[in-house]
Amino acid sequence: MIAPATFSVALHNETATAQLMADLALLVGPGDVITLTGDLGAGKTAAARAMIRYLAGDEELEVPSPTFTLVQGYELPAFAVMHADLYRVEDESELEEIGLSPLPEATLVLIEWSERAPSAMPADRIDIALTHRPALGSNARAADIAGCGKGATTVARLKALREFLDASGYIDAGRKRMAGDASTRSYARLIRDDGVVILMNSPQRPDGAAIYNGKSYSAAVHLAENIKPFVAIDEGLRAAGISAPAIHHVDLNHGFLISEDFGGEGVIEGDPPRPITERYEAATDVLAVLHGKTLPETLPVDGQTYAIPAWDAGALLIEIGLMPEWYLPDRNAPLSDEKHAEFSAMWRELLKKPLAAPKTWTIRDYHSPNLIWLAERTGMARVGVIDFQDTVLGPHSYDVVSLLQDARIDVPEALELTLLSRYIKARRVDDASFDPADFAELYAIMSAQRNTRLLGTFARLNRRDGKPHYLRHQPRIWTYLQRSLAHPALEHLRDWYLANVPPPQS
Repeated sequence: MIAPATFSVALHNETATAQLMADLALLVGPGDVITLTGDLGAGKTAAARAMIRYLAGDEELEVPSPTFTLVQGYELPAFAVMHADLYRVEDESELEEIGLSPLPEATLVLIEWSERAPSAMPADRIDIALTHRPALGSNARAADIAGCGKGATTVARLKALREFLDASGYIDAGRKRMAGDASTRSYARLIRDDGVVILMNSPQRPDGAAIYNGKSYSAAVHLAENIKPFVAIDEGLRAAGISAPAIHHVDLNHGFLISEDFGGEGVIEGDPPRPITERYEAATDVLAVLHGKTLPETLPVDGQTYAIPAWDAGALLIEIGLMPEWYLPDRNAPLSDEKHAEFSAMWRELLKKPLAAPKTWTIRDYHSPNLIWLAERTGMARVGVIDFQDTVLGPHSYDVVSLLQDARIDVPEALELTLLSRYIKARRVDDASFDPADFAELYAIMSAQRNTRLLGTFARLNRRDGKPHYLRHQPRIWTYLQRSLAHPALEHLRDWYLANVPPPQS
């Protein structure tokens, strides 16, 4: 059994309450339960309202007390939230009628007056007991926070986060939620009179169970499982002349980091979004410059050495395997053992060439969500790069594919070919031996690898992680995949996919 974790916070006013609840919101998610206890007027509804408004990204959102409705639901950008008040509940059997027994899945649940139904509360939860503290001010409260069961880990992490913010001088800063990504990381903007910075919460945890030769998926394919790779690669990119954010404060042990805020101006525009050609040209130039450098394979971090992992055949095959593991069953087309063996054998043969090619830093998610336009800078410094902690030593072609076949927006084929030519010309200026035809083949192979993996990844995000919005990208991924399969070197793979891999649903 996990021992409970507790700590107390003095809340001098409603702003302090909002800051505490924003910090907790950074650490919780669907399936978590937060109970709020205290006398009438202790601030339970104010605390719940602050968290809901933070998660909604709307400080003016109407969040009424659910005293009379008993339950109020919110479909927020991050996930669904249910706000309940049990003050008028007389018997625990009533919880089933109002949708609290059983508790809803894929929903963050906030419950006021949980003491009215103590035996119905889950063993894994976070309790916040609020009490008046008149000696500290007319609106002052104290919050005694306890984590029960699995909630103990979250409460211990909340305490560490608050200590980090205090030591960094940001405990009194304003908080503004930022959209997350497909990982376990979460982000917030911290706002003070002297400027805005980014807070990253990067908990140390594997992605998935240890089912890949005794390793989790993240360990098997060399995804970062803690914050140290981010710090190491960040400093390495900045040393190479790339605009990565400056790191101001970091807690390597707990996985908290405060960095420069690049703002929100991206490299795309319109609805539906489309590439801004000038900005995509600059982003292409960044890759050409980076790939022309001799880059170190180890980097310093916190007095130690971080070795950038090399992408090997095993990792690439496990990534590709997400397609038959998750995508094909969704399309009612599971592979037989014989077909699965054919699939693996074809890919082992195809990957020999990119694995034998010269290696560079492969950022892996070098695409529009992670590229910020810094208009006040010049040259390639105008492209701010974020989300690079998963960098490996891999083929030059992979990040070019990530950019020019953006998984989240449509890149017209004509623009893709124009930018691909731009990259090749830039490489040939610095290296006369650079072979365009050879690179085009590597580009096609890694495009097929990446897009095969993404079909499976997005299916997994839907089915395993409850993130169905990723499915809307699958038709685009399929289009990119067809482009790459048209290369003569992939003829055998193209025929096999045609026979065994159905297209995604529209």
